[in-house]
Amino acid sequence: MSARDPIFTANFQSTSQWVAGRSWAYPNGGPTNTGDNKLDYLVADPSYSRTGTFRATRRPDGKWNAGLLTTEGSEEAFMVRAGDVLESRVRLPAEIGAWPAIWTWRDGGNEIDIFEYHPDNPDLLELSNHVKGGSRYHRDSSIAPGAWVDLKVEFGTRSVVWWVNGTRVFADRRGVGRNWRAYLIVNLSVCAGRYHPAPAPGVSQMSYEVEYLRVHRP
Repeated sequence: MSARDPIFTANFQSTSQWVAGRSWAYPNGGPTNTGDNKLDYLVADPSYSRTGTFRATRRPDGKWNAGLLTTEGSEEAFMVRAGDVLESRVRLPAEIGAWPAIWTWRDGGNEIDIFEYHPDNPDLLELSNHVKGGSRYHRDSSIAPGAWVDLKVEFGTRSVVWWVNGTRVFADRRGVGRNWRAYLIVNLSVCAGRYHPAPAPGVSQMSYEVEYLRVHRP
């Protein structure tokens, strides 16, 4: 393996790499997280996540069946760690109420948000370090509902650095510390209306795509 080869390349179909439909970032592992103002009802159905298109569909009870994949609890149990670099390419959703994200989690925290997005703020990505604090609302005309966005994050010990579409946009100067490590989560949540508008009554489905996700370890 050369220095440029990724140490982890996401294969969303792999059941040894990813667990579908549950996460300890949700109370009791899911399927709901109403305390975070989410309408999600996590499902293991592979059509909601395993194709790389993360979907959500309205349920009769008002919640939404939603796709989530995590490396936590999987056979490989891959974790990113301090110094790693993550790269991904995503197509943002268009539906109001959609809440896509790629993030990290372990033992009740260790959360770095590679990105979060809400189509009611159409040109804005949320980039956050919840480990040591620090966040940025990044606005750019290249960010829009339905747009493809290239993301890169370096999980530095002293600074987490984000690139969007090839441009360095934020270095938090906080970092993750030397011993940080965490599992990966990729999912599509649905807003319940407290922080961002919930889906309109006539909307019954939404999705976003992850073309690739890989991790390099220099």
